[in-house]
This record gives sequence, structure tokens and C-alpha cells, in this order.
Amino acid sequence: MFIRSERLFLRPGWPEDWPELLAAIDDEGVVRNLARAPWPYAAADARAFAGRAQEPRFPHFFVTLPEAAGARLVGVCGIHPGEHECELGYWIAREFWGCGFATEAVRAVLCVARLLGHERVHANHFADNPASGRVLRKCGFAPTGKRGMLHSPGRAVPADTIGFVRELDEADCDGPELMRAA
Repeated sequence: MFIRSERLFLRPGWPEDWPELLAAIDDEGVVRNLARAPWPYAAADARAFAGRAQEPRFPHFFVTLPEAAGARLVGVCGIHPGEHECELGYWIAREFWGCGFATEAVRAVLCVARLLGHERVHANHFADNPASGRVLRKCGFAPTGKRGMLHSPGRAVPADTIGFVRELDEADCDGPELMRAA
């Protein structure tokens, strides 16, 4: 599955993407805000993730920025089964922070989640990462009022998280910022 948003192209990862993935995520400031990625992030981790098969109801996408010389990897965004039926995860490489790419990618993935039959998407962010909370709010997520401790391999210790939820409906795939899924 491929998604084209206003500025981004979201696509499956391919095994040969691992060097670019490693270069983009090889930043402790990025990895410490992820629930699953280890630190240090090694070539073997990048190879495993880039070669990971897609789950039909829970896709993940390499978020790329098309340019004249090709597409640059901006980050990753996807949904996965978790404690709740459907959970959102994403990260953006540091050089692209503040450009609105996380918000754009999350909105695109929410459209796909709705098309795949999901009615609700949950997300958490670490309490010391308020930028992620702003992205979730911009994408229509509401705080659940639940906080918890989540172990992050990138931090090597549990850290406080804030829970969010987003109810999906047909309108999630409308609007100029939302795209074509192919």
C-alpha cells in the first residue's frame, strides 16, 4: 500500500532501505521517545525493521519526502496491535522536526486505519516529549486521562506516558490534506 499526501509519500519499507533507515534513526534523541527501538540502534536492527513483513490490518510506512534527486526518508509511521485494538506509532528524523511532517503522516495513516475498518486508534507519548502530544492533538486525538509507565529500550528504564485516543469516521479520509491510497 502506498499513500500520497500533500508533501509526503508513504510506502512500505524494503530490505535495501536499511542504510537510509539507520542513518535517519541513529539519534538517541529520536530513539529515546520510541517504545520499541533499542539504543544504540544497530545495522542489524535497521535490517530487521526494513525487511519486516507488513500485517494486512496493521501497516507501517516509511515516510519519504519526494525531491528532484529522489525521495529522502523522513521517518516511519504506522499502526500496530497493542494493549488496545489499534495503536499508532511514529517518529521523524531530527533534521525534519518542526516541518509538520509528523502531523501530515499521522493524518494519512489515520485515513488508512479507517479504510481498514478500525474505529478507534490509541496512542501514547512520553510525558517529557510534549511535541508528540501536540502532534496527536492536531490530529484530533483526545487525552484519555490515563498515565502509565512504559519501558523504552532506548531509555533502558520505564518512563511516564500520557494516553490519547482518536475515534475514526468517514470524514477522516476527506479534505485537501488527505490523499490517495493505492
